[in-house]
Amino acid sequence: MEPVTHFLTGACIGRAGLNRKTAYATLAAVLAAEAADLDIFWGFAGPVAELQHHRGITHTFWAVPIVAAAVVGAVWLIDRLRNTRRNPSSSTPPQPVRWLWLYLSAFLAALSHILLDWTNNYGVRPLFPLNPRWSAGSFMFIVEPILYLFFFLAFFMPWVLGLADREIGARGQPFRGRGWAIFALIGMLFLGCLRWAEHAQALSLLQSSDLTSEPVLRTAAEPYPINPFHWNGILETPQFFQSAEINTRTGTIASDQHIDVLYKPTDTPAVEAAKRTYLGRVYLDWGTWAVVRDLGHEPVPGLDPPNLPPGRIWTTIEFSDLRFQYAFAPDRGFVRRSRSPLGGWVYIVDNRDDAGEIMSGRVQR
Repeated sequence: MEPVTHFLTGACIGRAGLNRKTAYATLAAVLAAEAADLDIFWGFAGPVAELQHHRGITHTFWAVPIVAAAVVGAVWLIDRLRNTRRNPSSSTPPQPVRWLWLYLSAFLAALSHILLDWTNNYGVRPLFPLNPRWSAGSFMFIVEPILYLFFFLAFFMPWVLGLADREIGARGQPFRGRGWAIFALIGMLFLGCLRWAEHAQALSLLQSSDLTSEPVLRTAAEPYPINPFHWNGILETPQFFQSAEINTRTGTIASDQHIDVLYKPTDTPAVEAAKRTYLGRVYLDWGTWAVVRDLGHEPVPGLDPPNLPPGRIWTTIEFSDLRFQYAFAPDRGFVRRSRSPLGGWVYIVDNRDDAGEIMSGRVQR
């Protein structure tokens, strides 16, 4: 999921009652909920390096206790700094820090990051490096507005009720918002269960459909935001891929043979050379629905084609993943765009040499 969802999930975990057990519980949960995404700093090494290492070791089950310990260590430093600046004559004693409860808060929040990332179709490698296989629930969209509604209620309603109490002169309640935080977490769980069930229904409808008379090798259903009954289906046959719009509420599937069928590209020597490049190896390891196409003599925006002497030729090889090829509006099907989401391109010279790699608009140096 995107960072805002992780941060606010951590805040709800801390405010759901753990903040009544120890000081800094919410702070620790917020930090731990997003700490795994520190691997984005691999982006400084280039977009391919970022793809290779993102959702790697920091997104594993082994990393959860380590991330939690690191966050507790950071909070300990903050606490020491605050103690040195605290007025010793203060009549209000600070809430005590119970370090085991604080570690539990960070542990649960760090675990929530992996579980939330698993729900979308990008996937995680929770057992990396022992098992480098990607796993994806594919039932939650990476940005889910319904979750924002739960978070809004969890943080806005306690503030409103606090204003009402002050208006009538009622005594303020400490740790206000526990019930709303629990409500948000339960709402997230309910939405996830609903989407998980509808995802299974979408796959069942796709597998039992008569969209093609060809043998179906595998199927997938990719989520749309907001609507848990709307899915983009993909099926693979020996000759082509086909997409479909699935409505699990009505049990219907729509697919147009003219725009929703993508015949598998022919492997050329340039394609085989591109698969052996740095981008090719990393992309094919991650791209469970990867398609590699030889675009011929077609320049890529953001990366100048190679300047070659007479007698040498270059070609452009495109890497894309069908999990991210469906549009949300207004077009549909496998229409190739100038910049495919999470796509990559490689210039190949003389069907063998790597002459430049670019991904998501960034050049790999």
